[in-house]
Amino acid sequence: MSMIELKSVEKWFGAAQVIKGVDLTINEGEFVIFVGPSGCGKSTLLRMIAGLEETSRGQILIDGRDATAEPPSKRGLAMVFQSYALYPHMSVRDNVGFPLKSAGLPKAEIATKVAEAARVLKLDPYLDRRPKDLSGGQRQRVAIGRSIVRDPTAFLFDEPLSNLDASLRVEMRYEIAKLHQQLKASMIYVTHDQVEAMTLADRIVVLEFGKIAQVGTPRQLYDNPANLFVAQFIGSPKMNVVPCATDGGSYTVRGGRGGAYSGNAVHLGIRPEHITIGESGTGEVDGTVDVLEYLGADTFVIFDCDEAGQINVRINGDTELKPGDTCGLTFDPDRLHFFNQDGLAA
Repeated sequence: MSMIELKSVEKWFGAAQVIKGVDLTINEGEFVIFVGPSGCGKSTLLRMIAGLEETSRGQILIDGRDATAEPPSKRGLAMVFQSYALYPHMSVRDNVGFPLKSAGLPKAEIATKVAEAARVLKLDPYLDRRPKDLSGGQRQRVAIGRSIVRDPTAFLFDEPLSNLDASLRVEMRYEIAKLHQQLKASMIYVTHDQVEAMTLADRIVVLEFGKIAQVGTPRQLYDNPANLFVAQFIGSPKMNVVPCATDGGSYTVRGGRGGAYSGNAVHLGIRPEHITIGESGTGEVDGTVDVLEYLGADTFVIFDCDEAGQINVRINGDTELKPGDTCGLTFDPDRLHFFNQDGLAA
């Protein structure tokens, strides 16, 4: 295990700055996930930690050692890519053991380490198969096994599940979570999928245009987003944000009603699961049912609320609502989020 520290890290490609002064500490044994939209710099930052991208400015420390200028081979890290990158002519056994063979380890030691990795990843039945005979999830486990045998100080994952179908993604999320519990190793994981981030991470790093928008546990980011970007990125479906006015003692939703609030804000945020549907004229705002999305246990009801905009409400899957119905929407007063004109939590 290892502690990884980033100190004022920057990355420039010519005149374009893609990583803008990132400071971050990843503790021993911690599972940290970099999340954000495409182009926010999350994969670039991971590659800088791995040594696959040069650091333009700042420092990268691994266990207190300045590794900024070290090549990847000297950093003691193992990276699992989006592409499995397995050797098609080799068996699973040989693919997993290849890094050890390249390092010149004795055959007996290689066999022991491969067997242990196979046990952890439940690959024992497939050791004599070739990659073409495996499913996508099994191939990804082989790629992870190839990293495990190296006994790295930390694991780096670059969107490892993006090539898998929905059911395999769920299965592999479970496998990776169990792997972290067993190995107790530091893991840094990049994804654009905030569901993966919420379910796997000890802490989430939300990146926006090369900067850290917020760092915290999944619950901290869900309950207390620091700004509008985090509020609408974390949570599925995303937080509703409606325009509002405040007078120092109360708030009013545009085109609707309001309640007590002592601050100053121009946006009110409320998550779909924190809204109750009632009779027209009740709650903060009235809306007309526009679309219903039935998902079995849940139904998402999308309301057209005129000046307040579109509001999504999560309710029990069974509902008699239909498009065109007019209802009143009541916001849970303990779950309101307010943001100022700069988009920061107010």
